[in-house]
Amino acid sequence: MIFAVDFGSQTTHLISRRIRELGVSAKILHPEEAYATVIKEKPKGLIFSGGPSSVYEKGAPTIDERIFSLGIPILGICYGLQLTAYLLGGKVVSGKKEYGPALLEIGNWKLEITKDLPKSFVVWMSHGDEVIALPKGFEVLGSTEHVPFAFVEDRKRRIIGLQFHPEVEHTENGKQILENFLAFCESRHPDQVVRRAEGSRDSSTSGRTVWCIPSLGMTNGEIEKIIGNIKETVGNSYVIGAVSGGIDSTVAATLTAKSIGKRFIPIYVDNGLMRKDTKEQVKKIFKNIGVIPMIVNREEEMFNKLKNITDSEEKRKIIGNFYIEIFEEEMQKLKAQNIQVELLLQGTIYSDVIESQGTKHASLIKSHHNVGGLPKNMKLKLLEPLRFFYKDEVKQIGRVLGLPEEFINRQPFPGPGYAIRIRGEVTRKRLEMEKQADSIVLEVLRETKILNKIFLSFPVLTGAFSTSVKGDGRHFGEVVAIRIIESKDLMTSNWAHVPYEVLQKISSRIVNEVPNVSRVVYDITTKPPATMEWE
Repeated sequence: MIFAVDFGSQTTHLISRRIRELGVSAKILHPEEAYATVIKEKPKGLIFSGGPSSVYEKGAPTIDERIFSLGIPILGICYGLQLTAYLLGGKVVSGKKEYGPALLEIGNWKLEITKDLPKSFVVWMSHGDEVIALPKGFEVLGSTEHVPFAFVEDRKRRIIGLQFHPEVEHTENGKQILENFLAFCESRHPDQVVRRAEGSRDSSTSGRTVWCIPSLGMTNGEIEKIIGNIKETVGNSYVIGAVSGGIDSTVAATLTAKSIGKRFIPIYVDNGLMRKDTKEQVKKIFKNIGVIPMIVNREEEMFNKLKNITDSEEKRKIIGNFYIEIFEEEMQKLKAQNIQVELLLQGTIYSDVIESQGTKHASLIKSHHNVGGLPKNMKLKLLEPLRFFYKDEVKQIGRVLGLPEEFINRQPFPGPGYAIRIRGEVTRKRLEMEKQADSIVLEVLRETKILNKIFLSFPVLTGAFSTSVKGDGRHFGEVVAIRIIESKDLMTSNWAHVPYEVLQKISSRIVNEVPNVSRVVYDITTKPPATMEWE
């Protein structure tokens, strides 16, 4: 058993997933309970996560210093390294901020923790503080251009420290580092496959039941466990489902339909903010599932609610609240027909949860409409069977369920739709501009055979304006930003290195075909620091 101590990182849950992928059981703890739990349960190793706080600030999460004297191997990641150094007598300051890729140079690769690592490789950073003086007993194993203490070890106290994140997809050799740490803990058993018990609880979930299946390969038996959990939770009630035509809500709906059959009622809200083919896509997908979705048209009301709204957080909350209003209205209509609905199915996944301040010490990044954007007093209880899965895991489940590969590989589309790809107020005029630009991006990427090689692409109406020359005359129009990214689990991403001629074609078509556009720019920001969407 490895304990991951959660200091509020966006990726603490991802750390535990990576450990389980390597065949070792993992449990997440809050730092306040860590020492007592470690004494009682005696894990083989500890991993201290990153986090948004600064260790030297008042009220920053900390840990009982006695934990360092227990002789249990510790891996401190980012904030975890900084806190370890700070508590053991080192010095941490607000240093050079670094987000995204950095080249790590290994100075000593003959140790157990650096076994099978190359001399240099790319790692993913996300920090504003840095260790500038190591505690006594630590030595440097690796550095980057800006961080001299990027990979450190205190061999006597069995402590490893990393300023970068080995758990994220974009860190090269991250899995090898974690595997080396498990070997360091003597916890690695290649023939052991550790799976969570059905409906097991995780301290990171605030008491929710976690329906997780391991990321070691998906089987029909494991899918049946999820379906069984849904059936047990729902009982004899009916469930209405918020479906958007995306992979998350469709997989959640398919699992629920298989679990309770005709007692599941999917509802698609046509609010005018989705791609034009979404409604037909929803009908097609649910025809294959054997369930007829209800289509509710509320476009006019949606625009009225968004009138004069420019703040992105306010947009998300308005949309989230409006969805719940609609579903509760539909619940009352069904109740009048003696159909008792108690639960609302949502396709919430873990990236939605953690960005919406889903754990005790986490920071609020954005209020996802299906998490932080929900009203406090809801009449419906939530059913979220995918809440602790990542995007790549959801796709894997979809494949086992037999959903078409073409659908599984469709780009994700945000629940609030085009509203969060339009900076500022969402007017009908600007919505049409966004839809037209979006169609152009998709068409060009499809024609150039790039579409199926990327994770996500979209234009953003930036709300910024610039001067251009059209027909030898001055034109002052809006700037459109293009975002094309590569990712697997939504936790990190890199911008796609699209050929210049393809970007040129996208730019020319948007400037020439979309009215009131002056220029096109390409977003080359990684996650972190950027999020997937602009709002």
